[in-house]
Amino acid sequence: MISVQQFTFNAFSENTFVLFDETGEAVIIDPGCFEKHEFQELYDFIETNGLKPVEIINTHAHIDHVLGVAGVKRKYNIPFALHQIDEPYLKAVKTYASNYGFYQFDEPEIDRYLVEGEVVRFGNSTLDVLFVPGHAPGHVAFVSAADEFVIGGDVLFYMSIGRTDLPGGNHATLLASIRNKLFTLPDDYKVYAGHMQPTTIGFEKKNNPFFQ
Repeated sequence: MISVQQFTFNAFSENTFVLFDETGEAVIIDPGCFEKHEFQELYDFIETNGLKPVEIINTHAHIDHVLGVAGVKRKYNIPFALHQIDEPYLKAVKTYASNYGFYQFDEPEIDRYLVEGEVVRFGNSTLDVLFVPGHAPGHVAFVSAADEFVIGGDVLFYMSIGRTDLPGGNHATLLASIRNKLFTLPDDYKVYAGHMQPTTIGFEKKNNPFFQ
């Protein structure tokens, strides 16, 4: 069974996730830690629980989701995976990071590319990769069929959806990703989003104002 630990980091209140199972192996999703105390909070949790991180996997490469990737990658000497389409957006972060007060952005190297249909494995657990563009061109989500949840990044939020006014965003594409990929999951699946609190597929199908 996968346990999900959520942290909220940086000025954008971005949600970082550590997923782990009974083996102690873990994956870190969207590490947005930037301040020293944020890194320490993440490291303390991992140490206290005796976890062994094996990979960093990101839903997309917007600044708030990648601030901590390089530091965490060095700390645990683990690979970093991202969808190839989002690689230019990762490389662009250093050109605008200071505009948001994030000076000396540490750009991580990508070790492999995520592709839709692949299975991310750690311990005894698996996550299926879904391609859900719209908020970002190379956005993906991670689905656990066994534990009935999705790590959705900035695609679907509680009573809302991801913004599409950033470079590469497309409103129609985002709505199609939600309808055709996320809303085809069972209603009781929990959605852990990149910001705000979790929600469920069923609740958003019935109540999300963008789909009424």
